Amino acid sequence: MIRANEYKKIDWPLILCYLILCFTGWISIFSAVYDQEHSQILDMSQRYGMQFIWIVSSFVIAFLVIFSVNPKLYTTLAWIIYGGSILLLIAVIFFGIEVNGSNSWFEIGPVRFQPAEASKIATTLALASLLSSYSFRLKSTQGLIKVGLIILVPVAIIILQKETGSALIYGAFIFMLYREGLSGWVLTLGILAIALFLITLSSSPFFAILTLFSLMIIARGVLCGRAVLHLFILALYLPLMFFSPMLGNLPLIAGNITLPQEAWLAITIAPGLIYHLISAIKSRLIIHWNILVCFIASVFLIFSVELVFEKVLQNHQKSRIENLLGINVDLKGAGYNVHQSMIAIGSGGFSGKGFLQGTQTKFNFVPEQSTDFIFCTIGEEWGFLGTSFIIFIYLFMIIRILNLAEKQKDVFNRIFGYSLSSILFMHFFINIGMTIGIMPVIGIPLPFVSYGGSSLWSFTLFLFIFIRLDLNRWK
Repeated sequence: MIRANEYKKIDWPLILCYLILCFTGWISIFSAVYDQEHSQILDMSQRYGMQFIWIVSSFVIAFLVIFSVNPKLYTTLAWIIYGGSILLLIAVIFFGIEVNGSNSWFEIGPVRFQPAEASKIATTLALASLLSSYSFRLKSTQGLIKVGLIILVPVAIIILQKETGSALIYGAFIFMLYREGLSGWVLTLGILAIALFLITLSSSPFFAILTLFSLMIIARGVLCGRAVLHLFILALYLPLMFFSPMLGNLPLIAGNITLPQEAWLAITIAPGLIYHLISAIKSRLIIHWNILVCFIASVFLIFSVELVFEKVLQNHQKSRIENLLGINVDLKGAGYNVHQSMIAIGSGGFSGKGFLQGTQTKFNFVPEQSTDFIFCTIGEEWGFLGTSFIIFIYLFMIIRILNLAEKQKDVFNRIFGYSLSSILFMHFFINIGMTIGIMPVIGIPLPFVSYGGSSLWSFTLFLFIFIRLDLNRWK
């Protein structure tokens, strides 16, 4: 229990941000699905009435976490909670209901619950428990395998539920792991993998490999302290790589040898790779071997993109990515939501059209406007000023959580705080990115704002557990 003199130590700025976002979400949902025949905001037959119930019940959850639950339970029961979340993720595949093609929801009366939301908290608790243990070493092979399994087990089950969007959020843990000592190479490889995936999809493996080899030359120059020399080499090598498929038109080759353009590129870059391999053997520098391994792994990734795209992603997900990359623009199909969302936000102008005055909102042009696309309601009715204010609140909350996490005396608490801020950032960035057309539509809510009890309860629990843990540093 919290003593009377500890009330002032509760982080009230975070709670204020939470209340602002909850209230903004409530009135935005009211506006998004407003019905003149049900004009009362507390009408329980409408989504805005139900959201009020979710908000009040979230306040109860927050109160219990702060004032009733012993924070030691989180460390004691971390693995039990994680195991329970895994069982729920498996159970929902067999006993849950299907929503939008995904078997990821339990339904009890008017209440729907998505275990994937709560599993983020459970995974955070398990990671915090493991990484804060005295004998654990993240940089060891055994340590990396343990961390990987904790994250990948729920990810794999969520993918089986056909909830690829929710599974992607688990990538946020890499930021926390980087803070805890994970090599920067892993973070760099993650960013490189995403870039190569997009380049391969939007152009071809040829351009992806050309980009990869160019980056390899630049990285080698920077890491070896000879950046100018390697830039000069790249300037000479780049035209040769680009025009390498024309080798097939030479008189001695034309008609006798037929190879794909990637093969001609491989022949062109082979001397450079051999030189790099010889340098790695002679110098025995680990950095040379790291670059070579990264290059080989990236080439495998490039040639597996088509397999992943065709076999792992669902048709609607493939269509949305193709629309985002401009491969197959379909403003009446896969690109409809984003196109209408961008119209709504753009029509809001500087100060917006005013509460309940949004035409895109009022005439239901944007599907899922009270859930995944709630941000476009804010943009249309409150304009640049309103959206900037909401973005400021999120950034303030995320940065404050990071600052508080750095102040923690307990490693468990610090890891929990970094995980919370990372997951909040991923949801915030991807959701708003979807509405303005810079991210593919993957169906994830805007924390504390989108309609739904499952998301609101989970993020409330996540946030207030950290607020309660933060109180321990004052003792």
